[in-house]
Amino acid sequence: MSSKSKQSKPQYEFGGPLGAFGITAGLPLLCYVFTFVCNDVSGCPAPSLLIPSTMALDRVKQEVGWPGDGIWGLASWKVTGGVLAYYLWSAILYRILPAEEVDGTVLSCGGRLKYRFNSMSSSATTIVLCIAGTIAQGAEFPVWTFITDNYLQILTANIGIAYSISIFCYVRSFSVKPGNPDNRELVPGACTGNMIYDHYMGREKNPRITLPFLGEIDLKEWCEVRPGLLGWLLFNCAFVAKQYRTYGFVTDSIVFITFVQSLYVFDCWYNETAILTTMDITTDGFGFMLSFGDLVWVPFIYSIQTKYLSVYPISLGPVGLAIVSVLLGIGLYIFRSANSQKNAFRTNPDDPSVKHLEYIQTKTGSKLLVTGWWGVARHINYLGDWIQSWPYCLPTGVAGYMILSPGSGAGDFTMADGREVVQGAARGFGMLVTYFYIVYFASLLIHRDGRDDEKCRHKYGEDWEKYKKMVKYRIVPGIY
Repeated sequence: MSSKSKQSKPQYEFGGPLGAFGITAGLPLLCYVFTFVCNDVSGCPAPSLLIPSTMALDRVKQEVGWPGDGIWGLASWKVTGGVLAYYLWSAILYRILPAEEVDGTVLSCGGRLKYRFNSMSSSATTIVLCIAGTIAQGAEFPVWTFITDNYLQILTANIGIAYSISIFCYVRSFSVKPGNPDNRELVPGACTGNMIYDHYMGREKNPRITLPFLGEIDLKEWCEVRPGLLGWLLFNCAFVAKQYRTYGFVTDSIVFITFVQSLYVFDCWYNETAILTTMDITTDGFGFMLSFGDLVWVPFIYSIQTKYLSVYPISLGPVGLAIVSVLLGIGLYIFRSANSQKNAFRTNPDDPSVKHLEYIQTKTGSKLLVTGWWGVARHINYLGDWIQSWPYCLPTGVAGYMILSPGSGAGDFTMADGREVVQGAARGFGMLVTYFYIVYFASLLIHRDGRDDEKCRHKYGEDWEKYKKMVKYRIVPGIY
């Protein structure tokens, strides 16, 4: 009896229901905190936060730019309508533009889902239109001003959409039946019976909806590569335009970050079919974890650095640009070389580039590399990925600034409205915001490594333990 109970006990991740609740409630609040703490009204951070003993609620609300309408000012019907129009535009392009039809991996029920891939052409269409608008109207192009003038309300709208989609998918997942002819299937680890946890993880693996005139849309794949990723680039461009409107120039730091992040996103769109073999598609369900990550976390958190630089411009100069470029190149080289080596070995172990590599032959028939990149660390590609996060943050320097009244004469920079920006006592404190991405990304990779380790332990058994003795380090050779 007790043995049966143990076997049926849910295997929770992310701290179980309590952790899922904390993340579901806490991450939206964290996005608001970053928006208010690092602002273009009083500073980054707001001055009162530097001296907590003197804080007064009314003063803090004024310093962080809290909307005059109170909590209702966080949202706007007009802005929400604009955001929904953006989503509709993305869905229309998905449907009307030519696309590559690709079969997904084999499902547990034996079937395959068809995917429609055209994110590159869809996103490029929007980007070209924005370029044309910028050429015609400059930094005052309405898309850029709409984003920067309504940033807070856009955040609220996207949070609402992420919650709505995840709740819809959770409720709809109960209509999935065994042997469903539509190839709908549930994720066993997300069907624990705990509503909070299952909503967070996502009960259904690949939920799809059929809309009038637009046809069928795979919600998970669509959200993963379209509105959020493009939104990330549009935010960066909007902050570049804001810097120009504010100071009359654009710095190399904000251009560098916008450029390298654009390369990252375009690479994802170009290799869109590769998403079909990722854990997000093959293993995870589509719940709040992915909907919020795709539609809110990526565009708003990943663009924090350009948002900061739009208010406090920093010039890196040739030496600074060379340093961050080399660091980016090292990270990209490790990431690409390691993944290419693994893919080449999986595709053709007799390929001359990988034929010399040593491996463990597991009882499942798989081969685990123990030399080459994968003999250095079990997830050496994660190290390369993490190194690439540093050049996103380093251009913000020792971050932090204060915004002073016009005519103070103490500012490092003077804004278009006469206010002056100086680092002063805020110097260094802004790094809690602008360097958050590095810490977060490290935590994400460590957690992902743990999930993969557990999965491989169940799959390979004692062969995995043997492999870990031969390849001791997880991500960082000699350290972790």
